[in-house]
Amino acid sequence: MFVLLFIVLLIQFFIYWIFEPLASFLEYVLEIRLFPVIALIGLILLFSTKYIDKN
Repeated sequence: MFVLLFIVLLIQFFIYWIFEPLASFLEYVLEIRLFPVIALIGLILLFSTKYIDKN
């Protein structure tokens, strides 16, 4: 059980170590106030009927 806990904590540490600089950079560049606009554009593109293959 402790080995499993150690492995999970190690994985979480490396994921934080790898992705934290990218996340802080994106937060700095895009700023928090632009995330709803980006999410809305992403949802519009995701559910756009133009890209859905009609059979």
